[in-house]
Amino acid sequence: MSFTGLGRPNATSGMCAAGHAKDTFLELKRKKIYRYLVFRIDEKKRKVVVEKTGDPAETYDDFTASLPENDCRYAVYDFDFVTSDNCQKSKIFFIACLAPGKELKGTIRGIKPSGLPLSFPWQH
Repeated sequence: MSFTGLGRPNATSGMCAAGHAKDTFLELKRKKIYRYLVFRIDEKKRKVVVEKTGDPAETYDDFTASLPENDCRYAVYDFDFVTSDNCQKSKIFFIACLAPGKELKGTIRGIKPSGLPLSFPWQH
């Protein structure tokens, strides 16, 4: 899985991901030290930055409570589950969090790993 557009502006959005955003995602994916990540677009710096990280013990309810009610965010959530064969699995979801009546101002192509589709838009 590779990251597209890191370190350079994206042609469609003009945003690029801060190196810390990539590193934090890789820690979630490989080391499992976070349950979720919330990203925001820093308009002044024109970068995607990590706004919040969730500890592995946090729940989906903790994740949804951490999202602002009147603004949009991007997020990655690491969901653990057990299959019907009693096998422990994990799936990473990439989520666009939309506030009522708001639109996302940019894209996150600079941080979203290629091969990781937008799992679902989520609205408050």
